[in-house]
Amino acid sequence: MSEKTPPTDKARSPSRRALMLGAASASAIVSIKPALAQTAGSVLNCEIPVPDAGRAGNYIAADGSLVPSGTQGAFPPAARPFRGEEVKQALGGANLPGTSYEQSRAYTNYIRRLQRGTSGFTCFASLQMPRG
Repeated sequence: MSEKTPPTDKARSPSRRALMLGAASASAIVSIKPALAQTAGSVLNCEIPVPDAGRAGNYIAADGSLVPSGTQGAFPPAARPFRGEEVKQALGGANLPGTSYEQSRAYTNYIRRLQRGTSGFTCFASLQMPRG
């Protein structure tokens, strides 16, 4: 009978590596999920000024465009920036806080027209990203 030799480290290393990789992957998943939850929370707490500070003297027309102050049928700037959560609800049909139906529609139309480089754009763009 031949004598069996104990397995060497080389013989054990493939399965050992797989276990170590599996453990590392699991810990990576556990640490990523809270980060995603935190990101989703920060998106809902980001702010969108209507209009942005650079155009604060303008009114907002029903279609969301900016018009000179005092324009008939247009709305004055919002008293405060709206939080991402408030905007998300308004995009779904609710009114923005402290606004009438028409005023809320004008403000959400303004928000939909935001472009890169405008204050509030990143917040609005983040609201459009699907959450998984």
